[in-house]
Amino acid sequence: MPRQIPFIIGNEGCERFSFYGMRNILYQFLPASMLLLHLPESARAGAAKDVFHMFVMGVYFFPLLGGWLADRFFGKFNTILWFSLIYCAGHGMLAMFEDSAAGFYAGLFLIALGAGGIKPLVASFMGDQFDERNKHLAKVVFDAFYWIINFGSFFASFFMPVILKDYGAKVAFGVPGILMLIATIVFWVGSKRYVRIAIAPPNPNSFLRVIRTALFARGNGDRVGLIIAVAGLVLAVGALATWPLGWLLPVASLCLALVCVLVFGGIGAGLQLDRARGVHGDAAVNGVRAVLKVLVVFALVTPFHSLFDQKATVWVEQAKHMASPGFTIDLWFMEMRFLPAQMQLFNPLLVMLLIPFNNLVLYPLLRRAGYEPTTLRRMTWGIAFAGAAWIIVGGLQLAMDAGDRVSILWQILPYVVLTFGEIFVSATGLEFAYSQAPFEMKGVIMSFWNLTTTIGNLWVLLVDAAIRNDSAKSMIADTGLSEPAFLMFFFAAFAFVIALVFKLYTRRYQLVDNYRAATGAAPLPEARIKESKS
Repeated sequence: MPRQIPFIIGNEGCERFSFYGMRNILYQFLPASMLLLHLPESARAGAAKDVFHMFVMGVYFFPLLGGWLADRFFGKFNTILWFSLIYCAGHGMLAMFEDSAAGFYAGLFLIALGAGGIKPLVASFMGDQFDERNKHLAKVVFDAFYWIINFGSFFASFFMPVILKDYGAKVAFGVPGILMLIATIVFWVGSKRYVRIAIAPPNPNSFLRVIRTALFARGNGDRVGLIIAVAGLVLAVGALATWPLGWLLPVASLCLALVCVLVFGGIGAGLQLDRARGVHGDAAVNGVRAVLKVLVVFALVTPFHSLFDQKATVWVEQAKHMASPGFTIDLWFMEMRFLPAQMQLFNPLLVMLLIPFNNLVLYPLLRRAGYEPTTLRRMTWGIAFAGAAWIIVGGLQLAMDAGDRVSILWQILPYVVLTFGEIFVSATGLEFAYSQAPFEMKGVIMSFWNLTTTIGNLWVLLVDAAIRNDSAKSMIADTGLSEPAFLMFFFAAFAFVIALVFKLYTRRYQLVDNYRAATGAAPLPEARIKESKS
């Protein structure tokens, strides 16, 4: 095991406490804050949900920027370090400007920029510390990496709702800032031990250059691919036009435009990819085709995040109307009060328990039974498990709508099911994304993996925008369901349909292992390794 791994793991644990510490109280803070007092009370929860999901979209959009800067200019280490400092500044602004919309939202922007900028790089940088000789340990470390994420998230979910309630917003947003500063220092202390991959020169056979050649090169036959790509640009302009018209929130318009470009551009380039042969080598063209297949897998994962991230909004809102269990759990360091936002701690707690359970018990049992739990099979299960979790919360909502007094403890059950889904999708997806990425595209591919969360939250905003009119509300009322219950069952059905499509698409997907080749001797901590480009 590389000796530098504990610095990366320690950095991630502190950083995740800082991120989830502020994220898990954001929806709790906003409706009662000065920032939304200009809205009618009935509209504040919806506005808070919009702010939350736009923030999450930003966090998972900026990995595109961080991955590009790291791969092309500064390298992973320097990019992580500088974006971490931006991250710290954002936390400071939240603590200082709790009553100022301009200052608070600027702080959220800086956190989104900083957290997003480092997000694809920390996991990828950790993968760089391994080569062919010890890549079997990388699979273990990726699980440990995801475990430490949830270790930080657990304590953040436990402490921060109580700190917000008892000590106010300045302290509640200040504590995560201190943890982010510690995370930055821990990462910097290990700087002399890391293996750092040297930045490769511009590649004439890069992904984007092959795509451009495929779309614009002249050849025999029609140019359907180029027409499809242009149609994507037209739709992107149309999506941006919804911004001034007020049909969609600005962030949603930008992300919808990006989706149009990626989807239609990818389809168009795939149809004409053979036109790039001759200008680019077969290896480069085949590599792009492989990446496009990976991006289809990523696209099919996006609905999972639609369901998963709403646990911090829809599930917290449901918990506000559930009955308290009437008791607390006294721990030596704090009292567990079962506050609505505090229920989120069951997710990271269950992750820390279920990852070892899956690796030590469930997966070996399945293998002995003759069923291999491959990465793609686990991801299929994960999407379906998310749908099952929303069936359960929908059932709880039906009982509440009928006037039953439902204990908040019942929410533990959907948290268990959703967490199984998270492990099957998110923990597995980290290793899948790194292993499938060609060497020169590690940072960018990890950025696209993070973009699945942005698009998942985009679906939430699009659905919410679609039902904010009288005809949609009338249609929901005709079903006999309340609006929350209808949406819960809608998202559950969404997940089940996508799980089926995911299963059908990935049946013939060929997995690869794109790990760094062994160099013969154990790499020195300060070694800088420059890889040859295909």
